[in-house]
Amino acid sequence: MSAPPAFTVADLARRLNARLVGEAPETRITGLAAIDQAAAGDLTFIGDAIYARQWAASVAAAAIVCDGLKVPADRRPMLLVKDVDQAMIALLELFLPPDDLPDPGVHASASVHASAKLGRDVRIGAHVSVGPDVMIADGVTLHPGVRLYAGASIGDASVLHGNTVVRERCVIGRRVIIHQNASIGADGFGYRPAPDGRGLRKMPHIGNVVIEDDVEIGANTCIDRGKFGSTVIGAGTKIDNLCQIAHNVRIGRMCVIAATTGMSGSVTIGDGCQIGGQVAIAPHVTVGSGAKVAACSGIISDIPANAAVAGAPAVDARAAFREIAAVRRLPEILKELAHMRKSTAAGSGESAQESER
Repeated sequence: MSAPPAFTVADLARRLNARLVGEAPETRITGLAAIDQAAAGDLTFIGDAIYARQWAASVAAAAIVCDGLKVPADRRPMLLVKDVDQAMIALLELFLPPDDLPDPGVHASASVHASAKLGRDVRIGAHVSVGPDVMIADGVTLHPGVRLYAGASIGDASVLHGNTVVRERCVIGRRVIIHQNASIGADGFGYRPAPDGRGLRKMPHIGNVVIEDDVEIGANTCIDRGKFGSTVIGAGTKIDNLCQIAHNVRIGRMCVIAATTGMSGSVTIGDGCQIGGQVAIAPHVTVGSGAKVAACSGIISDIPANAAVAGAPAVDARAAFREIAAVRRLPEILKELAHMRKSTAAGSGESAQESER
């Protein structure tokens, strides 16, 4: 294994176009770490006042700091930047270990059907299974255990991690990343009572899944094929782990969908939506472009474009948060009401005694 990369603080300042303050610009940086976990040689990140207060106690060798933020001064070097998160991304890319890739070509244990078409510079790992009429474009990487059913298509430079399954006729675009154990194109969940009243009759699903370019799909996520037509994931969208995308869902471009979200059949998500974790969306609902949905929300009706919603059922986020604040005050309000009742009762008793006199 190769040694981890090392850069001087001055090197990093040049790469980030950062303003360097403090001493020892030739300090060598060998790793990145959170401010409370950093060791000697690590660089850390200070993006707000909470982390700024921890700087003096940290043993980090240097820090990336949001320009204008007040940080206790010492002799250690600090790199001042406008956006700490963007600087963090650049440095994480710089320190990223090399990918663990299958060797170029087709592993001896892989099964590739004679009718499959393979592009140039593909990497097909151990025990991969490629079915009839599959199309694999240039630069595709299939990690061990991937299964491509008949007629599937994988676009240029896409990466499918271990044990991913892509079912019949599904189309994966270019530069798509699918993490391990994802399922693309399983049957949708559709049943109707049998005419004789004995059991359930399965609804066939003859469509497919289309995943457009530059999509990333998390581990153990399931995207079901359309009943007819396609389930579509728009270009640039990012889907977290353990999500369920049902049949005929259409997700727009550049959406971000957090873990354990579940979408029922025929849901439509516009472009640029942000959906928090554990959101549940009822069938045939439309979420307008640019909408933001808070974690654990339940969506049972259409959401307008650019709206921010929360709660179950979801409502305008400001209204939802006011309701939450009111509920938290209930114990105090109940105490006040009880005190008022006692005062009123006591006052009524005194009035009755005065009347008797």
